Amino acid sequence: MSKNFVEELKWRGMLHDFMPGTEEHLQKEMQSAYVGIDPTANSLHIGHLVSVMMLRHFQLSGHKPFALIGGATGMIGDPSGKSKERNLLDETTLRLNQEALREQLSRFLDFDSHEKNAAVLVNNYDWMKDFSFIDFIRDVGKHITVNYMMAKDSVKKRLSSEDKEGMSFTEFTYQLVQGYDFLHLFREHNCSLQMGGSDQWGNITTGTELIRRIAGGKGFALTCPLITKADGTKFGKTEGGNIWLDAHRTSPYRFYQYWLNTSDEDAEKYIKIFTFLSKSQIEGLINEHRQAPHQRSLQKTLAKEITIMVHSEQDLKKAEMASSILFGKSTSKELKELDENTFLDVFDGVPQASILKTEIEAGLDMIGALAAKTQFLGSNGEARRELKQNSISVNKEKVGETYRISKNDLINNKYVLLQRGKKNYFILVVDK
Repeated sequence: MSKNFVEELKWRGMLHDFMPGTEEHLQKEMQSAYVGIDPTANSLHIGHLVSVMMLRHFQLSGHKPFALIGGATGMIGDPSGKSKERNLLDETTLRLNQEALREQLSRFLDFDSHEKNAAVLVNNYDWMKDFSFIDFIRDVGKHITVNYMMAKDSVKKRLSSEDKEGMSFTEFTYQLVQGYDFLHLFREHNCSLQMGGSDQWGNITTGTELIRRIAGGKGFALTCPLITKADGTKFGKTEGGNIWLDAHRTSPYRFYQYWLNTSDEDAEKYIKIFTFLSKSQIEGLINEHRQAPHQRSLQKTLAKEITIMVHSEQDLKKAEMASSILFGKSTSKELKELDENTFLDVFDGVPQASILKTEIEAGLDMIGALAAKTQFLGSNGEARRELKQNSISVNKEKVGETYRISKNDLINNKYVLLQRGKKNYFILVVDK
């Protein structure tokens, strides 16, 4: 093995718990492990990234990773830490989601190499769809007692909650279905390890129990900690919802900004988990950051590494350019190079006013643009004063009272950015 997988996870802060004998088992020869991924969306979000990074470290350690798309379990719902059941999806939607997830996973895992440890994508719907209810309770259900299932923390939490609806039979049997996945992969692919978040320990160990009772084999469990933020807010969430890996759901600029804005404490933790930088590189960065925290070198490196990994170097450059538009010196040309989603993300929350396309085509005078047509400034007199004081910009370039806004000023054929001083922005939206 090229490196010790368990040791790698330990120093990175990615190890919560593992069954006795796991480390020794992995040092014998190439082994196979899997992580389950919920396919109820056509994109991963950064909450999935820890388990994906685990699979990548597993592959880099010379082992074979399996990414299991939970087509069947995604139709059921997992009681772990959730108060509501998931929505059921049809097979067509699940297959489309699976293809989108494979594309994202391929940025981390090598599915295409001819090496023995090439990654494999599987979907539990493929082996569960033809399983009749009678076959399942006869061949699987009889091996696990209700007492055993009731003892799981995820089940006890739901049953003791104030939710009056309680827990459905469907949800209750989730651990059996997930446990059967482990048994199936153990039999068909010699997969001996299941990994996941610490909240999955109960479901994973149900799988090891089925392997022991039905196949007479030995399965192992390994979990990573649930990622938290130092300020107590939920990791991976913003006011706009999840931070997705899909650029259409979360723009590379917003993705980059999320990591750039992490606290010093979180950045020290995240750079170990979400990058593949070496231990010596990370220790050097942390030391450098502690000596000059105002330079935010840790956050900048974290944001850079993960944006390139999830998106591309080109997307990183665009995100950096978009950031400089708000906080540095930029030009009208750079502003016009932003795509519409990034432009709206950069100027999220900036007040807007609609202008008719005919007014732009005729040439909109600055007094109208600042006051009469938009109320960006309180009066025509205030607009004249600000223009005379050279404090007004159109698309980041200073203008005077004689300037007229034309179609040449349009960003994405739709927007014009007005600015007073350094921090007061206003957007003209051109109605077509």
